[in-house]
Amino acid sequence: MNAIKNKVQLIGRLGQEPEIFSFDNGSKIARFLMAIDDGYKNKEGEKVERTYWHQVIVRERLTNIVEKYLGKGKEVAVSGKLTNRSWEDDEGRRYFVTEVVCSELLLLRG
Repeated sequence: MNAIKNKVQLIGRLGQEPEIFSFDNGSKIARFLMAIDDGYKNKEGEKVERTYWHQVIVRERLTNIVEKYLGKGKEVAVSGKLTNRSWEDDEGRRYFVTEVVCSELLLLRG
């Protein structure tokens, strides 16, 4: 059961061009927003559409795939884990973000 404690799998489209960050030690990470469309019928029988946005972080070897093949609107499947982090700005405001740290990536059509 430990293997599925913190696992998320998503299929969606990139909502922006991926951002690539390079570091002095030669490593890179990629970051992009992923849109997941969902819909349901309300009590009146009308279809309600909703888009959920997820920030995805890609590290190590998968960064090269993101850099070469992914762009805004591309459909992709990701598998990874949810993480939380926070930071404080210069005025003392605290910010929180939840991200999907990607361990597997599959390019789909689109």
